Amino acid sequence: MNTIDTILSRYPFILGEGAVIERLRRMEGVELDPFVVNSAFIYDDEKRRALEGICREYLDIGCQAGLPLLMSTPTWRASRERIAAAGLEGTDLNGDNAAFLEGLRQSYQGYADKILICGLMSCKGDAYRPDEALPVNQAAEYHAWQAEKLAATKVDFLLAATLPALSEATGLALSLAKTGKPYIVSFVVRPTGTLLDGTPLKEAIAAIDAVADPKPLAFMINCTHVTFARAALLHETNSSADVRRRIIGLLANTAALSPEDLDNSTSLVEEAPEAFGASVAAMGTELGLKILGGCCGTDGRHLSALAARLQSPTSWS
Repeated sequence: MNTIDTILSRYPFILGEGAVIERLRRMEGVELDPFVVNSAFIYDDEKRRALEGICREYLDIGCQAGLPLLMSTPTWRASRERIAAAGLEGTDLNGDNAAFLEGLRQSYQGYADKILICGLMSCKGDAYRPDEALPVNQAAEYHAWQAEKLAATKVDFLLAATLPALSEATGLALSLAKTGKPYIVSFVVRPTGTLLDGTPLKEAIAAIDAVADPKPLAFMINCTHVTFARAALLHETNSSADVRRRIIGLLANTAALSPEDLDNSTSLVEEAPEAFGASVAAMGTELGLKILGGCCGTDGRHLSALAARLQSPTSWS
């Protein structure tokens, strides 16, 4: 089994999965849980099939393209507090979801060594509301339980994603660092080069690197349109060369909208798959990003277009 370090060093790109929760949300007859979202889908035959269908679509795309693929456990909202609120106390939601993806990975046999699985976590509250972010110490305490649960599984690394504020991102990093597993921290960013709470990227990364021991393997950006992410990374004052060195990936959404507008949108804002694939691949080669994939608004069409671009660098122009 390859590690995240060996995959990063051996291959020029890792293909990230596309949207999962947003696709499930729009499926007829499929209802997300108000507390744990899609984490309990593995216990219901029909919902498990829906989840597995999306996962296998992405796995097939990566396999056919010959690209390493990053998959995330369906544990974005699987904290101890939420599990209890959903009436699932005593259920190993994190471990069972990791085992679900591990089973899918092993079913791909020769391709399995190119499949990375991250244990996915996020902030306690609304990922688009930085004012809801927990203070550092409270966040470290709140997230420690889930971090330990995921670290005890066969996931390759831990990922704290869709983070809007420095305080909770720092607390998450502290809880992830204690597990001994490699981990990555991923922000939602504004074109002005800041997190949603206004913290400049260069200050956020320096602050987390200074207090987390060990520090994150790297940082990423997710749930952000490619044009916003590029502007953020190239910002003259709020970004820096060190920021561009530490941020190694982008899981992009298809809507060039602010988080506030996106949060209030009643319809899915889509981008043409070819345009998505071209722009994300181009940003990857321009800024040296290694992990490139999709977030809200994407599906297999977008991931296929991106995979084709990553296979054929000469077509990026």
